[in-house]
Amino acid sequence: MAAKVAHAMVAVPACTSGPRTSSTVRSSLRCFTAAVRGQSLQQQQRGQARSQRVAAQARAPRPGYNTPPADEEEQREEEDDSFQERVVQIRRVTKVVKGGKQLSFRAVVVVGDEAGTVGVGCASASEVMGAVAKAKVDAKRNLVSVPLNKNSSFPHKVDGIFGAAKVMLRPASDGTGVIAGGAVRVVLELAGVKNGFGKQLGTANPLNNARATLEGIKSMRTFQQVANMRGLPVADLMGLSA
Repeated sequence: MAAKVAHAMVAVPACTSGPRTSSTVRSSLRCFTAAVRGQSLQQQQRGQARSQRVAAQARAPRPGYNTPPADEEEQREEEDDSFQERVVQIRRVTKVVKGGKQLSFRAVVVVGDEAGTVGVGCASASEVMGAVAKAKVDAKRNLVSVPLNKNSSFPHKVDGIFGAAKVMLRPASDGTGVIAGGAVRVVLELAGVKNGFGKQLGTANPLNNARATLEGIKSMRTFQQVANMRGLPVADLMGLSA
C-alpha cells in the first residue's frame, strides 16, 4: 500500500508547475485523489476477473472425477417418477428453549411403486414443504419388499408390532379389495396389495401403525423362500409329494 501511495505522490508534480500556491495545492490534491481512485477501480476489476475465473474452474469437470452420464441421470429421474407419495400426518411441534419457543413441523410420508416396494419416512423442518421433502428422502432410504401372491395379497397371516402399535394383516381372495383404515391402508395400497385385511389393535398413532405394518411385511415369507431355507422342495413343504 505504501508503494502505491508513493507512486501516486510521484505523479503529483507532473500536474503542478510554477510556484506553489493554493490553486496548485488544490490541483495536486485532485490529481492525487484521481490516481487513488483509478488504482482502486483497477483492483476491483482484477478481483471480479479473478472471481469469474474461479467460478469457471469450479463449473468445469475435473480430470480426477467421473461425471455421471446423462443416461444415469435420466434413469434416476424415471425411478423417482415411479414412486408415489402420500402424506399421512403433519404435526406442529413446539420446542421450549432459553430464548423462547421454536416452532417446527413434523411430516410422516409413505412412498411406494404399487409393485411390491414401500417405505415410511418421518422428518421435521421449519416449513411444511421442507418437512415433507425430507420425509420423502427418509422413506426412500428405508424401502421394504412385499412378497405378493397371484391374488396380489399376502402369502399368510401375520401380526406386526412396533412400540405400542399392533397391526393384524390377513390375506384375502381375489375381488375382496383392501379392507383397512388409517396409515395401514395407505401402506398397503402403495405396496401394491389389492386384496387383504388390516386391523389396528393398539395405539392410534399413524407413525407407529405404519411402521408396525412394515414390520409385519418384513416378517412375511413365501413358500419358495421357506423351502430354500429348509433345503426342501416346495411340494414336500406343502405335503403334495407322493
